[in-house]
Amino acid sequence: MRLTVLGMGYLGATHAACMAELGHEVLGVEIEPDRLAALSAGVLPFYEPGLAELYRKHFESGRLRVTSSYQEAVEHGGVYFIAVGTPQKDSESGADLRDVDAVIETLVPMLTHDAVILGKSTVPVGTAHRLANRADELAKPDVTVEIAWNPEFLREGTAVADTLRPERLVVGVQPGGTAEAVAREVYAPLLAAGTPLVVTDMATAELVKVTANAFLATKISFINAVAEVCSAAGADVKAVADAVGYDSRIGRSYLNAGLGYGGGCLPKDVRAFMARAGELGAAEALTFLREVDAINLGRRTRMVQLTREVCGGALAGARVAVLGVAYKPDSDDVRDSPALHVAGQVQLQGATVTAYDPKATENARSSFPTLHYAESAADACAGADVVLVLTEWDEFLTLDPHDIGARVRRRAVIDGRMCLDKKRWTEAGWEYWI
Repeated sequence: MRLTVLGMGYLGATHAACMAELGHEVLGVEIEPDRLAALSAGVLPFYEPGLAELYRKHFESGRLRVTSSYQEAVEHGGVYFIAVGTPQKDSESGADLRDVDAVIETLVPMLTHDAVILGKSTVPVGTAHRLANRADELAKPDVTVEIAWNPEFLREGTAVADTLRPERLVVGVQPGGTAEAVAREVYAPLLAAGTPLVVTDMATAELVKVTANAFLATKISFINAVAEVCSAAGADVKAVADAVGYDSRIGRSYLNAGLGYGGGCLPKDVRAFMARAGELGAAEALTFLREVDAINLGRRTRMVQLTREVCGGALAGARVAVLGVAYKPDSDDVRDSPALHVAGQVQLQGATVTAYDPKATENARSSFPTLHYAESAADACAGADVVLVLTEWDEFLTLDPHDIGARVRRRAVIDGRMCLDKKRWTEAGWEYWI
């Protein structure tokens, strides 16, 4: 099929490359100059395991092309996917939908043929219905534009597998439309492989996505709240999580205590969910999410406090090594990164902070240029009074505590992700905190 992906950021580029892998002819539309320049040269402007190779493969074959022209998108035709960002509004909790609206405002009046537009961007419930009404107003008299919603469920670090081998596909459609049939054709190889397809109305599809993210955020904050109780009681939160995780009703995934969640999805989606519930008059139903958000942010504050305590009650003059600034491993994303937030706060309280991350250093440098950045974990730890492990990269899990111990000024480590082998580090003479 001929597919057009509008917005070639993280979501759009992933979707475009994976749709090309399924055999479709894909056109990506991107208007941000730097991102367009990179993509037009066959280069992926961010890190995601396996995606750069997949993108380059189909870019070089001609199955995937990139443009800034909406006119070319109209001529390419086929099925249109909205994959632009929906960040949190400045000084508000709600989602900023300007880019989503701009796609409809720009594309629909130009269409000269009937079209199905599938939204993949995460939006507040009711957005698809509003966009459908707007598309009806903007479309030429003899053109039918059908809006449907097909939310994404990508996890950074496993986005290619999540697209090509998804746990489920969800599409929210309007009664009597053709979107379900179109979606079935687009995803035919995945459906043939046994992927479940959940067909709903549009509002339900929108809510599936934000409900999933809100639940995951709740699960993470819950175990972090339990971690505080374990600390006070002298219990082992990891053992608690392991034992609880055997319960099939609960499961072990996303039940890891530590620094909390971050990134470009969970924080802003939870806040936007609360904001939309308020607009609908259902604010009380989601008041618990305020505590979920507060617990998550509180983990960052606690980490800064613990670092200060380990350094004798004050950070002024201390040398702190930070291992990991991405919000999660296998990603270069530092948006709302707990690790980078902690590094910045520790520095603001007077410490000299040297950070290292396998992939996210340049993005971190752009966001927080006053930190010192090292080229390796060993270099970051040189002369440190305390080492903070804030992103659970495999590289850090396999560090030799004896080798790192020879470089630091004091063998003190704070395992912010509870990912290190405590026994291995303490036997090497390290003081260990979580």
